[in-house]
Amino acid sequence: MEEKKVRINKYLSAAGVCSRREADRQIEAGNVRIGENIACIGDMVEPGALVYFQGQPVQPEDERILLVVNKPKGIVCTAEKREKNNIVDFLNYPKRVYPIGRLDKQSEGLLLMTNEGGFVNKIMRSGNFHEKEYLVTVNKPVTDWFLRALAGGVPILGTMTRKCRVERTGKKSFRMVLTQGLNRQIRRMCEYFDYRVVSLKRVRIMNIHLGDLPVGTYRMATAQELERLEQLLEGSSDETVRFEGSAGKYGGAADVRWQQWEEEQ
Repeated sequence: MEEKKVRINKYLSAAGVCSRREADRQIEAGNVRIGENIACIGDMVEPGALVYFQGQPVQPEDERILLVVNKPKGIVCTAEKREKNNIVDFLNYPKRVYPIGRLDKQSEGLLLMTNEGGFVNKIMRSGNFHEKEYLVTVNKPVTDWFLRALAGGVPILGTMTRKCRVERTGKKSFRMVLTQGLNRQIRRMCEYFDYRVVSLKRVRIMNIHLGDLPVGTYRMATAQELERLEQLLEGSSDETVRFEGSAGKYGGAADVRWQQWEEEQ
């Protein structure tokens, strides 16, 4: 744990107790103490302070975990235990980790999982323009016009998608590199032009590549990958992702809910 004051929800997240959002709920329920005082949302934890969660002392998590996962189809990118096919139970990792972003249930490929909340926001935040690469197969032959149209931006969810890189890889397949992650973005972009996605696989997030990792397995990120990732994230905002309305930088309808902007290809 860094030796400076930190917000209580971030402290609990970094300690591997729960997500920041869940921490706020637990704080509101009165289940968190800082020393002898019941914590309030927004409280700051001083270095050396004792924090208790549901009466038990919280031990700060010093080990930074970043797992590279090849998510299979049928697994849901959530830590919600009520979802029987959640990625946390599927992975069964011995320490608490949670997914960075999402792949929808029918998509497969690269998913990063971590115990470090700062990674999540810095990688996910659309305004940081970090690249994610996908291999896509559709139900009919792709045309040059279709690929150019995808690359130029498509009106979905009340906004125009950001320009992206698209490259043909086969008669009915292409590679796409995005720097944003609207809800089911690739599927919606294809549907706009009357194409249906048959298979969707993420193969890269920034400098982390899926490679030949078998489906349904994971590995630890290497020291070299972590070092390069830290370099790429330097200067990136770690503020929670929020939608910028019609007067914002990227345009779009102001009534689009921010949840639609969470990555879920």
